[in-house]
Amino acid sequence: MIVTDEDMARAAAGGDREAFAALLSRHYDRLFAFAFRLMGARDQAEDLTQDICAALPAKLATFRGEAKFTTWLYRVAVNAAHDHRRRAATRARAADGWGDWEVNRRAGDAETAEGLDWLAQAMRALPDDLRDTVALVLGEEMTQADAARVLDISEGTVAWRMSEVKKRLKTLRETEDWP
Repeated sequence: MIVTDEDMARAAAGGDREAFAALLSRHYDRLFAFAFRLMGARDQAEDLTQDICAALPAKLATFRGEAKFTTWLYRVAVNAAHDHRRRAATRARAADGWGDWEVNRRAGDAETAEGLDWLAQAMRALPDDLRDTVALVLGEEMTQADAARVLDISEGTVAWRMSEVKKRLKTLRETEDWP
């Protein structure tokens, strides 16, 4: 019986549907929670998770087993989030000025944002690189070394980013009218 993630990933890459289903079942909830932390909104996290799951069978062919499967999966998720954000920014630029529909959509987005708690709003205000880092270190409880491997950066850069997040959150709390 296939037990480890790495064994299941290799089997799934070879076309074993049961291994793929077991792998997805084992990691889906964690992947969705990570996507939520990356995107900051449930609907975007659902879209991102679905995109990742749809692309995963083809992407498994690139899994070499040099890192833990979860490290590789987080890297796939971070890359997918970057792609998703780029597409969203392109759509937003294209939609700018589309009259009442766009005004109503933005008003709905503003209402949704108001419903988020302070930390979620503050996280959305962070640049993507900082948000990705804090989602891995705090949200996924990874070590800085593991987060560095996922993000393909140095461990020192992860430490700097975490320090920068703390400074920015403190500044936001002091300067904004936050609870």
